[in-house]
Amino acid sequence: MTKIEKELMAIETMIYIIRDQRVMIDSDLAKLYGVETKQLNRQVQRNLKRFPTDFMFQLTEIEEENLRCQFGTSSSTYGGRRYLPYVFTENGVAMLSSILSSDRAIEINISIMRIFTKLRSFHALESNITSELKNFKESVNALFKVVFTRLDSIEDDLTPRLPSKRKKIGIKSDS
Repeated sequence: MTKIEKELMAIETMIYIIRDQRVMIDSDLAKLYGVETKQLNRQVQRNLKRFPTDFMFQLTEIEEENLRCQFGTSSSTYGGRRYLPYVFTENGVAMLSSILSSDRAIEINISIMRIFTKLRSFHALESNITSELKNFKESVNALFKVVFTRLDSIEDDLTPRLPSKRKKIGIKSDS
């Protein structure tokens, strides 16, 4: 496995789904860019007009707690973060490249964009497979319905019919 493939796999593990969006957390991005989280967030705050809510948003306390439980970060009472983290959508990550212009930032942004593109293509493939599976199930159900209808008609033809005025066999009751 090449260094780039390892780096891409590491980046892929840093993408989370929050509020039905694929996002990356500010601290993970800072680590990738080789800067401190507060430095990255300071740059974002200085350029806030570039980051509308569909590019970046701050997590709620519940979301942050869920993430902390998910990957085991330290609590805020023992030297951890003192504020809620920001998360960046694919567009927000792309916008970061305009405010972080180091060679490392540009290289990392290209890798991240490749991962997001790969995830989008997987999602499209999954949707396509789901649609094909649904169509297959519908056609199989229709086919089975035809088969069972024909079997029922064959069974009706082969089942002997008893005459309606036949003599009944058995003990006659007096009631």
